[in-house]
Amino acid sequence: MGKKFTVTDFAKKYGVSSKEIIRELNGQGVDTPNAEKSVIPDDMIELVDSYFSDLYDSHDAELPNAREARKGRTAPRKGFSEGNGGNGGGKTKKKSSGAALREDEGATAGSGGEIHLAPPLIVKDLAEAVGKKPNELITDLIKLGELAGINQAVSEANAKKLCQKYGFTLVVGAPAKKPDPAKKPEPAKVDPSQLRERPPVVTFMGHVDHGKTSLQDAVRHTNVTATESGAITQHIGASTVTFNGKSITFIDTPGHAAFTNMRARGANCTDIVVLVVSAAEGFKPQTIEAMNHALAAKVPIIVAINKIDLPDADPDKVLLHMQQNNLTSEDWGGTVGTVRVSAKTGAGLPDLLERILMEAEMLELRANPKARPAGVVLEAQLEQGLGPTASVLVQDGTLRVGDIVLCGEFYGKVRMLFNDKGERVKSAGPSTPVKVVGLSGIPEAGDHLEYAESEKEARNAAAERANSKRGQLLAANAISSAEDLFSKLNSQERNTLNIIIKSDVKGSGEAIAQSLEQLPSEKIKAEVIANAVGSISESDIDLAAATNSIVVGFHVRVNPGVNDLAKKRNVEIRLYSIIYELIEDITDALAGKLAPEKREKNIGEARILQIFELSNGQKVCGCKVESGVVKIGAKARVRRGGELIYNGSVASLRHFRDDVREMKAGMECGIKLDNFVDFVEGDEIEVYEVELKKATL
Repeated sequence: MGKKFTVTDFAKKYGVSSKEIIRELNGQGVDTPNAEKSVIPDDMIELVDSYFSDLYDSHDAELPNAREARKGRTAPRKGFSEGNGGNGGGKTKKKSSGAALREDEGATAGSGGEIHLAPPLIVKDLAEAVGKKPNELITDLIKLGELAGINQAVSEANAKKLCQKYGFTLVVGAPAKKPDPAKKPEPAKVDPSQLRERPPVVTFMGHVDHGKTSLQDAVRHTNVTATESGAITQHIGASTVTFNGKSITFIDTPGHAAFTNMRARGANCTDIVVLVVSAAEGFKPQTIEAMNHALAAKVPIIVAINKIDLPDADPDKVLLHMQQNNLTSEDWGGTVGTVRVSAKTGAGLPDLLERILMEAEMLELRANPKARPAGVVLEAQLEQGLGPTASVLVQDGTLRVGDIVLCGEFYGKVRMLFNDKGERVKSAGPSTPVKVVGLSGIPEAGDHLEYAESEKEARNAAAERANSKRGQLLAANAISSAEDLFSKLNSQERNTLNIIIKSDVKGSGEAIAQSLEQLPSEKIKAEVIANAVGSISESDIDLAAATNSIVVGFHVRVNPGVNDLAKKRNVEIRLYSIIYELIEDITDALAGKLAPEKREKNIGEARILQIFELSNGQKVCGCKVESGVVKIGAKARVRRGGELIYNGSVASLRHFRDDVREMKAGMECGIKLDNFVDFVEGDEIEVYEVELKKATL
């Protein structure tokens, strides 16, 4: 085994400080608990080196384990073995990403002290153009009577005054419009000989708890609901199955009321909708909402009458509810197919799959696998060791490793593709769900992924989109002076609560924000100041302190040291793993209640003795139960040095090779927590149960 590759090795290779390397790694979801001595795992060296190769100019010699890390790489790219010049690791210059310094992005520092910038005039871009630090500009702006943050716009008059002070002349004007490199060309005549049959894309929709995901589990022989907090699907998932020799792509959408937009996206990128309705309960509000999404998308609907195994099952009630909502079943002389199924017993599943294939055959679904790849983002997130990832449904063409793509306001070269089973693949054709690694940031769920001819053109188009979006946001929320800011703060009602949301994936953060916006405005008011993906960091606390906000974390952890900073800045951090608990908690707080009355019952404590890595890459902590009992499904907190860094639940327990339901004091076992792998030996796990009682006024 070769020498391990550390942060210090990277710093020497690229000629920059270890602190800068650590900051970039943390920003990409790679933790560095031992700072400069932190070891980069062998299976991550390729990704990390490729990332820094794009960020810096490198001229160092090949480093430890690089050759092994590159084995199996499908396409050459700048890494440990390339760029071996002879400068001996001298300090290199970081590549600029600011729009203010590049002519091809609409902002150039011209000769003769003239600077050209397109509106809006952002502090960060202005600072790059004049070669100053943003905080210097902010200080000078305050002297001019204008208050603006690093990512906020400034008035044209003050921007010109600043540039004049620094010895430049500012010319404000929109740059010449460049064609979008990823914009689809005029549709050419389709050659029928190139069209191939593609799998149908099927979306399961319906009311919460009616069995959408369980029904897919039965088809896929998997157990997805067990991995979702509260047994509710909170992300859009996609998978493929084969029946009678033909493939079917399934998209599962959440049923909880908070996920309206996610369900709408599911309907808009599907060919067939399976509306799952409980035979015991019939149509519910979200059933009707899901039906309306499907009708608006103009896609065929198949009604799956689920839970027919229950004693109180009444399929005729579902047929009646269909009739009342202008959705007439074939059984009653209509055109909508109905299939009676049971996710529990498996009854009716072959009939459902046959009906799906029959509908697909009538739709005559075709696509050209040789066309330029195009798709839609189902979900996006920041993953440890991978950086920004996007779950994409390929809709046309074939997406391949090495392709340059544009996705919303981000771009990148596809470095890795993973199929729905988590296996690395080299390409994905029409109707195939795939996870894309290599984007420059986290796109929005619903963004379109498009092919670009070159990385430069994709970067320019992404920057133009980002600037346009930023300008729209700034125009809508502009605060031009300190007086305006204080006026706005003083006019706020007492029941207004500023919230900063940090979530594990984009869709969840979007759903939370949407739910808070829909709370009754005459009674309460919640304002989302920021909504981002990733763990809670010091910058979140700084923003919260500046805007008098609370920080809400959903399925995320708190970075080391952040709790101490939050206490010093009087910032409240709340962590959640189930969305309706989050919404109810915030609603009660806004309604004037101190907090919902909760009675926590501590049932056990455990201490982490050793960390084990499984063959599939997952981590399990070897623990000793020091008191009480540890149960599967119980709530769990992880404390490190007395600091809370995780709040979630116990996902699984193992005693030697056996899966167990609970472990008692004095026994040793393996514990796996839901959505948490950042274990450290000595961490304390508090296990508890919560009894909820609605707070009263």
